[in-house]
Parts: sequence; C-alpha cells; structure tokens
Amino acid sequence: MKFIFDSNTWQEIFGSISKNKTRTIITIIGVLWGIFIYIGLSGAAKGLDNGFERQFESVAMNSMFVWAQSTSVPYDGFKTGRQLQLKLGDVEVLKNRIPEINYIAPRNAKGVFGDAPGLIVRGQKSGNYAVYGDFPVFTKIATKKIYDGGRFINDEDIEQTRKVCVIGERTEKELFEKGENPIGGYIRIDDIFFQVVGVHKFTPGGGFETDSDIFIPFTTYRKLYNTADNVGWLTIAAYDDADVIKAEQNVKATLKNIHRVDPEDERAFGSFNLGEIFNKIMGFSKGMTFLSLIVGIATILAGVIGIGNILLISVKERTKELGVRRALGATPAEVRNQIILESVFLTLLAGIIGIILGALVLSAINGFTQGVDFPYTNPTVPIPLVLGALAIMVVLGTLIGLIPAQRAVSIKPIDALREE
Repeated sequence: MKFIFDSNTWQEIFGSISKNKTRTIITIIGVLWGIFIYIGLSGAAKGLDNGFERQFESVAMNSMFVWAQSTSVPYDGFKTGRQLQLKLGDVEVLKNRIPEINYIAPRNAKGVFGDAPGLIVRGQKSGNYAVYGDFPVFTKIATKKIYDGGRFINDEDIEQTRKVCVIGERTEKELFEKGENPIGGYIRIDDIFFQVVGVHKFTPGGGFETDSDIFIPFTTYRKLYNTADNVGWLTIAAYDDADVIKAEQNVKATLKNIHRVDPEDERAFGSFNLGEIFNKIMGFSKGMTFLSLIVGIATILAGVIGIGNILLISVKERTKELGVRRALGATPAEVRNQIILESVFLTLLAGIIGIILGALVLSAINGFTQGVDFPYTNPTVPIPLVLGALAIMVVLGTLIGLIPAQRAVSIKPIDALREE
C-alpha cells in the first residue's frame, strides 16, 4: 500500500492525465453523468414520496370514504333510482363482517355538500361555518391537532349528548377577541348554545375540511338537526397489512346486502379509496427509483469502460516509458498497481463530482418547490445508497483497470525499448 502515498506515483498519474486533458475530461463527464442521473431521479422520486406523505399526514394512508347514492337497476321489488341512506346500524354490521377494518367512523355534516352551513353567533359577531357530527374514533383515522388547553370530542360527550364543540382557528379569530381564551366560552349554533372545549389546528390534505370547521358530538348533531340514525358517509381505516382494494369491495358488497341492492349495481354506493391512490403513488415512486438505478448503473458502466479505453491508449502511448521502468527494476505488480490506481482515481473523482452536482440540483429543486401548492418536499437520497453507488463505481473502476494494467505488464522491456 506504500505506493498509494508515494509522491512519484501521483506525479506519474497526473502526468499521464495531463497529456490527454480533453479526452480525460470527456470520459469523466461520462462517468459522473451516471451517478448524477441516479441521484437526480432517486431524489426526485423521494421528494414526491415525501410530498404525498406530508399532504396526507393527518389521514391514515389506508383509509377510504364510502357514501350512499341511488340504485341504477331494479332489485328485490324496488325500482331503479331508489335513494339509499346509510344508517348508524351499518357500522356494527361492517365491523363484524369485514376483518380488514381497523376503525370506522360514521360522520354527518352541514354546509359541506351544497346544503346551507350552520349559523354561528357569539355576542354581536356571527358567521356561517360547516358543522360536523363526529365520534371520538374519527381521530384514530384523521388526526386532529388541538391547541393546548383544549380537547376533541370524547365518549362522555357522545353518551350524554353534551352541547360542546371544537372550533377552527379562523372561527376563533372571527368570533373571539384577540388574546381572549375561547376554551370554556359559549357560541350559538343554529340558536343552541354550545360550550367550546377545543380549538383545532388546520392541517392541509385532510379532505374537504377547512380551518373554520366546527365539530360537535354525533349524538348532539342528530338531536340538533333531527337526523335520527342517518349517516352522511363512513370514514374507514383498514389494518396496515390489509388489501385496501379488497376491503373497499367487501364494504360495498356488505352495504348492498344490508340495503337490498343488486350485487352488480356499481352506482348504489360511492367511494374514494385513499389507500389505493397512495399505493399507486408509492409504486410510481419505487418504479422511478428503480429506473434511476438501472439508468445510472448503465451510464456509469459505459463511462468506466471509457476510462478503460483511455488507459489502454495511454498504455500504448507510454510503451517506451513502461519498458524503461521495467528495465530499471520496476516489478510487474508496481506497474499494474499504478494503472489500476489511475483507473480508480478517475472513477472516484467522477463519482464525487457527480454526487456534488446531484446534491446541488436537488437542493435547487427543493428551494424552488418551497411554498408551491404541489405535493413535493425534501428531495433526498439516503447516504448509504449514495455510498453504495460510489462503492460500485470504485469496484467497476478497479475491474476495468485490470485490462490496461495487464496490457502494461505484458510489455517486454526489450520490445518497449525498440518503440519509436
């Protein structure tokens, strides 16, 4: 290993490189382009992955939403166009029949799907805001960040039909004075007094909810708006290892059975499967990462082969010099090691430059996408993968360097000295 730290070794390497600067630079660009492509595409895929995770961080990735529509075919004595209605009793049936379901939250809302929002009044201030009727289990599916001192709906609120509510950030600003603590205060929701028990922090990506929504217990909502056991829609989260597409199909099939709907009627119940969409996004991201790996390795291999060609030409041009070295006592191992070291050095140099350029590009992309309404954030490549790619380059550089090294060793001193 002494030859690596020998100044004469490096003088010879740099002397060889300087004789063919243009050719060497072009070859290095070919190698660095490979790892640059790998880092760029892998980082871009990771940025997309991170962006969607942040966009839906407040909602379970394997969740879905199901609602009732109208039938499209006659069945069991019912005519076409029968308007269906989800019921509270459907929840227990679904939980008992479908093992893939982890959590299920029946929900109602006023002022969300085209109907008039609730009239909210506090003192001389008033406004129209969406009102949701929810169970505590909803927060198991969609996280609600509550400001210090407050809370979300709990089981006692449901059991006792309490007139309590959780308001949004904007609702607080518009109905309460600046610096006033809303917790414990009262507002009127459609002429009924409710006590504020929490203020929720709005998190984008949670669906159609906004920063002004008001949440009240499901049982209180039912009494306030006389909805009986009607349910607007179901928010469902499957287990992490469950097939969300199969779970969605089972939910619809069970609901069709409960409400006496033709099993082939595709319009009776609508759904939005967030888990399916997220899995497709993850699949695209993984595919893009794999593609970047294939393209990067292929480009690196092509560049490394180019380095091997340059060294072969260099060996040919330095035949006389190598012959003199052999005649003066240089061993075949010393000649071989120098050529291999030159190959590894060029490969490693190209790899480091490619990594730096790739990191700069990802940093620039991250800067440009900050504050943009697009699910993209923090495009990075894990350090172990970068080091792994660099290690592959070094190995390839060593292997490809063996070819010109063997060519150099095979030169006989007497034949080399005859070269003109």
